[in-house]
Amino acid sequence: MKTYNDIFISTRNALRDAGIEAYNLEARVLLARAAGKSAPELLRDMRLYTTPQVEETAAAFTARRLAGEPVAYITGSWEFYGLPMTVTPDVLIPRMDTELLVTTAVELLTGRNMNARILDLCCGSGCIACAIGHEMPATKLVCIDISATALEICRKNLAHNRLSGRAICMQADATASPPMSIGQFDLIVANPPYIASDEIMTLDPSVRDYEPIWALDGGPDGLKFHKAIIKYWKHLLPQGGMLLFEVGEGQAEAVSEMLLNGGFRTAATKRDTLGVDRVVLGVM
Repeated sequence: MKTYNDIFISTRNALRDAGIEAYNLEARVLLARAAGKSAPELLRDMRLYTTPQVEETAAAFTARRLAGEPVAYITGSWEFYGLPMTVTPDVLIPRMDTELLVTTAVELLTGRNMNARILDLCCGSGCIACAIGHEMPATKLVCIDISATALEICRKNLAHNRLSGRAICMQADATASPPMSIGQFDLIVANPPYIASDEIMTLDPSVRDYEPIWALDGGPDGLKFHKAIIKYWKHLLPQGGMLLFEVGEGQAEAVSEMLLNGGFRTAATKRDTLGVDRVVLGVM
């Protein structure tokens, strides 16, 4: 019989030998999930003996990771902005890049419009709405996605983070006109698909082969959704209302121009920790 530490070491070594950069972290996450423990509980119990079932489950998880499957899909959970998120292959795995979208929204509203009505467009897992709602407890949230399965995950995350009472989910197409009587919003945030179609096959296999392509493919130039959102959804913003986009590397200037040409008064960008213009803000 093996201890948790024995299984951790074998898992870590297998991931390291496969060239996985975060092998220590991923080994702990996979073993904790296999054991049904939190990270602190696993650390506490590392010297204890475990069961053959935990060893078999950890080995199966490790095999899936070595085949290229992302850890988040193996465990069914991920963390975003310090909050727990359920994730499945029906939604993109939340990225740290997207946290800048949340930080920017909170900075824009804090002290100015604490009870803002906010639309999370192309919401996916709902991670953006959950994070903003958690940081700003007086806001009202509407989450929209074209995928019914993604909206189910979004509802779970809203409920898990105790936001169901002030958030609703609606199915709609971001490239078409909004649903009737949806009302106006003080802020629209959107992390739409922005990978150019011909670049999809060049993505890392862990993304290309496992994450939903429809949530990545932004059309020929990667900007299909940004163009449509400006065209069809800007009417939901009053004067002074704001639209926040996440964009891919090299897209910020084009999106800023689209906002200005689309009737927005100003357009500005914010850089992520790598110096990439990651967020574009338009003000009506």
